[in-house]
Amino acid sequence: MSASNNVSFSASPFTLIGIPGLEAAHFWLAFLLFSLYLFAVLGNGTIIYIIKAEQSLHEPMYLFLCMLAAIDILISTSTMPRMMDLLWFNSTTIGFDACLLQMFCIHSLSGMESTVLLAMAFDRYVAICCPLRHAAILTSPSIAKIGLAAVIRGATVMAPLPIFIKRLPFCGSRVLSHSYCLHQDVMKLACADIKVNIIYGLIVIISVIGLDSLLISLSYIFILRAALSLSQEARLKALGTCISHVCAVFLFYVPFIGLSMVHRFGKIHGSNIHVVMANVHLLVPPVLNPIVYGVKTKQIHQRITRLFQRTTH
Repeated sequence: MSASNNVSFSASPFTLIGIPGLEAAHFWLAFLLFSLYLFAVLGNGTIIYIIKAEQSLHEPMYLFLCMLAAIDILISTSTMPRMMDLLWFNSTTIGFDACLLQMFCIHSLSGMESTVLLAMAFDRYVAICCPLRHAAILTSPSIAKIGLAAVIRGATVMAPLPIFIKRLPFCGSRVLSHSYCLHQDVMKLACADIKVNIIYGLIVIISVIGLDSLLISLSYIFILRAALSLSQEARLKALGTCISHVCAVFLFYVPFIGLSMVHRFGKIHGSNIHVVMANVHLLVPPVLNPIVYGVKTKQIHQRITRLFQRTTH
């Protein structure tokens, strides 16, 4: 097959699948998905509104939370509407370029979320271990620079992924094993050497997810060591500010790392575990993060309660 034929053949669309084994329930599952999407947008949107409206919440911890909520809305929007279209209307075909765009959005936004979670851990480390320097280190300009760095890092690191996919020929099955496009899923359909894709994918996971999770773990080791030197009341107060962030970290990293391990090293032929894990990774954090921060963060909880009281009277 000539190179020109390969290029034209590669531009053919891919086929998405729903949830294997539950095809008969796809129509009703779409209603559940719609409810989750609506809750994710409203929940995270409420967090952003409250932080923006309340001047007293213009502190590093809440500004980083605002960034996290915005990323969760974007991740949900890049996946859930397309999944609802698939489940409701059986729209299984996705164009080649549309697939690459969705893939870039998912992976770059995940990289941004990892960076923001690391920044939130750094904020807690400085607040507990160096409280007198907290205001001097995390100023408004420095927070803005961290947010910009998160966007640049996520976009720059993930930009080569669609380029690497575009260079591959596809001459066999074009049926993806997910309801949306992931790099590790698309590259396996290529009928050429994908060693470059595999190596770069591992580099990304190690340098972004691996490095960030390691630094977050180290920050909490220092936080625990500093907290143990405080009085019991001060210790509980200090650690209490970290609970929501720890929950968000587990919600993001555990499914992400598990999905990456299953895709790269697991024997998943004939198994749907990777489909379930992929859906959990992308759908659960945007839905649960507003609940976690709304319940566990006193200031956010009070403002949400006040907001609902104001709308019901």
